[in-house]
Amino acid sequence: MSWAASSPSAPGVQTTYNYPPTINSAYTAVPVRHGFGQTYQTQQYTTYSAPANPPQSTTVMASSTDQQQSQSQKFDWPDSVRSYVQRSFQSSNLDPSVSRADMEAKLKETIRFTQDSGSMYTTDWDNMPLPQALIKNERQQALMQSSMAPPTISAMSTTTTPAPVNPKKRKSSDFSEPEHKNGVTVPWRAARSLSLEDRITKPAMDGPLPAKSKLQKNLEKRQRRGDGGYQSAYRSPSPAPRTGPIVGLNESLEKRYLRLTAAPKAADVRPERVLHQTLDLLKKKWRKDGNYNYICDQFKSLRQDLTVQRVRNDFTVSVYEIHARIALEKGDLGEYNQCQTQLRALYKAGLKGNSIEFKAYRILYFIHTANRTALNDAIADLTTAEKEERPIKHALNVRSALALGNYHKFFQLYLDVPNMGAYLMDMFVKRERLAALATMCKTFKPELKLRFITEELAFESDSEAAQFIIDYNGQDLLQERSDHIVFLTGKAGTLYESFRAEAFRRVDLKGQI
Repeated sequence: MSWAASSPSAPGVQTTYNYPPTINSAYTAVPVRHGFGQTYQTQQYTTYSAPANPPQSTTVMASSTDQQQSQSQKFDWPDSVRSYVQRSFQSSNLDPSVSRADMEAKLKETIRFTQDSGSMYTTDWDNMPLPQALIKNERQQALMQSSMAPPTISAMSTTTTPAPVNPKKRKSSDFSEPEHKNGVTVPWRAARSLSLEDRITKPAMDGPLPAKSKLQKNLEKRQRRGDGGYQSAYRSPSPAPRTGPIVGLNESLEKRYLRLTAAPKAADVRPERVLHQTLDLLKKKWRKDGNYNYICDQFKSLRQDLTVQRVRNDFTVSVYEIHARIALEKGDLGEYNQCQTQLRALYKAGLKGNSIEFKAYRILYFIHTANRTALNDAIADLTTAEKEERPIKHALNVRSALALGNYHKFFQLYLDVPNMGAYLMDMFVKRERLAALATMCKTFKPELKLRFITEELAFESDSEAAQFIIDYNGQDLLQERSDHIVFLTGKAGTLYESFRAEAFRRVDLKGQI
């Protein structure tokens, strides 16, 4: 196989090769390279050569661009795209931090991208973020990238010696060259001769500041765009946080409770002497009006003022105790539990208060929530003297009666509760009545007098006991006799056993109103 010899063609001109119609030889001769000084010319053995593209003139390119623009102008936009553009310029969606020019540029970029990728008709334009949202997102990302950049980039760029162009190793002859060439010191010799203190770059305070690099200017520009405008790059240092508690200056007796989202201000906080007057006012209003929502809001505001001023004394204990009693009376276990938690910490700090009363409440609360672990911990914290106190002794007897299944003793204790423990027992007496009734259905068959159920389960009357049975689908289990009403226990065992299991399965641990 032989090729027609031809001289090298000028650049930009297509080269024409004469291909033989058939290949007669069985092999192709390859020239041998005899030395490293000769230039080795590689030959092309491909059977196809793509024609070179002739350089296009500027007039042809301009005409093609005009044709593309005319085609894009004649493009039939979908209705979803038109609606997307209209939504972008609605007054309710405009953002003052994004100019109209930026919005138009982002709109063109977004639509052009979907048009070029062929996804204009498949894009969900109704859920597509508006251009102002896209621009703000890009600004935020640019700001995050600029904050992650190392602060010494400009210093490193000015002090770092540029790497040599030739990546090869230096030859041994490089080390034998003189250190001074025409009065200029070799860079590595000059750096080695300087001391460490001289090699450290120090800013010149007297001379002009060095010019900023292009990278640093771009970072500052991105940061200004992220801030919503061109502002000063200098930011005053934030004030040092307060080291001690604040002292309130507010003289208002009543103040609405608002959750703190920033450091409290002294003008919004009431001092302790004003809080004493506020507590007296709230006690009078509670006795007169009984508006729990208002009283709870005012007590939470009072507790907040005590907390931010770090007031922990006997007055603080009395505030939490009164709020806990009111929450118990209204069945607000959420607020009661918050007060109970703070009271436990205050009692451990050695502050005086009604610790015996609230330790008994704590035992009854854990019986209600069926939290056996916390109940055992509360009992273990009691001293021998505290166990002999009447409120705590009553709570321990309640726990013992339920553990032994002695419902007769439990309901006797329910009728004789010290302080406000009856409000806590009211929260779980219904499920204990269901458990006792299920046990009665197993023990007393085939029937039982309603009067006996009333006395054993501590109902106030027979009608209340009958209504309790009817509320749990027992209306067909009550029958009238000549002188009394009976409850058919033989038929009610399965029914009330299921209600008992359901009552013990659901325990409200929070109970906040």
